[in-house]
Amino acid sequence: MPKILLVEDDPALQFTIQTALEANGYSVDAVSTTGDAIERLAGQAYPIVVTDIYIDERTGLDVLDAAKRKDALCCVILMTGRGTIETVMAATRGGAFDYIAKPFELDVLLDAISRAEDARNQDEDESAEEEPLETEMIGTSAAMVEVYKTVSKTASTDATVIIEGETGTGKDLVARMIHRFSRRKDQPFVPVDCGSIAPSLLESELFGAMRGAFTGADRDRIGVFEAANRGTVFLDEIGDIEQNFQLALLRFLESHEIRPVGASRSKTVDVRVLAATNRDLQRMVNESKFREDLWHRLNVVRIVMPPLRERRSDILLLSQHFVRKYNQRYHRDVKLMDSGAEELQDQTWPGNVRQLQHVIERMVILADRIDQDAVDDALTVMESREKPAETLADAEGEQIRKMLVAMGGNKSKTAKKLGIERKTLYRKLERMKPQA
Repeated sequence: MPKILLVEDDPALQFTIQTALEANGYSVDAVSTTGDAIERLAGQAYPIVVTDIYIDERTGLDVLDAAKRKDALCCVILMTGRGTIETVMAATRGGAFDYIAKPFELDVLLDAISRAEDARNQDEDESAEEEPLETEMIGTSAAMVEVYKTVSKTASTDATVIIEGETGTGKDLVARMIHRFSRRKDQPFVPVDCGSIAPSLLESELFGAMRGAFTGADRDRIGVFEAANRGTVFLDEIGDIEQNFQLALLRFLESHEIRPVGASRSKTVDVRVLAATNRDLQRMVNESKFREDLWHRLNVVRIVMPPLRERRSDILLLSQHFVRKYNQRYHRDVKLMDSGAEELQDQTWPGNVRQLQHVIERMVILADRIDQDAVDDALTVMESREKPAETLADAEGEQIRKMLVAMGGNKSKTAKKLGIERKTLYRKLERMKPQA
């Protein structure tokens, strides 16, 4: 068993991890500061280092740097309760082996260490060269850290990526981050909303068209793929394209050749394709509504964006970010009060991050402060404006009713499944009652 250097400033967590590792046969040197860690690394090389990121005046990234300078094959596993895309990219750039979000099950860490052992045995040494960039990808939850890790590993490649998730979860933002961290970052990024383009025009939109190819084609037209040459094309709502065009798209992904409508010859273009959908493509394949071969070609790397209700710990961070953003944009100084923050965190947000963003923008413009009443008022107004036939409150109510049925009417279990406090569930149920 390899000797492990453990760097953790929380005494209780350090003891727990060290005890678990030693119980599994590992020899552990445990320290509480970056200075002690770097001093240990100056004296000897460790095959595996497990370190927190935010420790003292220096960080786990400094420990990572010292470990890799001592032994280029050292596998460094970083732990943090405040993960961001910037720290993940910095860790990846520095050659970190893995990145784990706190809190975590010990089995997760043990699995990472086991994989690190295998990697050393195979003399693997992976690193990335991207510079960290600022981004609006906000969230430190374990689910978002997994997204960051996949983005960091995928960006430097030309692999096709499919991004799945409900409407409003930030699929387009993930696509932009992949492009910004890629070698194509200085070339065009061209988004295409496949669902908003008439099926009859999609081929000419993407591949281009020659003059006279169809009625109204009074000049040669360059398609998106050619216009984005050497860059990235983001095909949003890919699940909406008709089956008769799916084969053409598959052929392009295989050959990177385009033939404008009405042209007699093909030409080769160099573009990376990212795609996104809020639909279940595997189910569509099973129902013969989407080509299986195209699905497999798109599904080289799959990123699933978690809905906001499944990363509730990020709601406050997102709220604070949007308050700062819109205060600056509209030259306002609206404060987010504790009652407002609590109310925002109590919502199930069926419209996800996009809904939260628009609600906060409205409050920054119109409210004197963001408290519970301001949140309730903004939600009521925006629900009636955005979905007159079926409001977001209706969608939330339907979700609550379904969960109640699934939990046999047990309100405590229902609240736990929904990720909200029981008192919040009671308040929502009270609002759902028909008005006399």
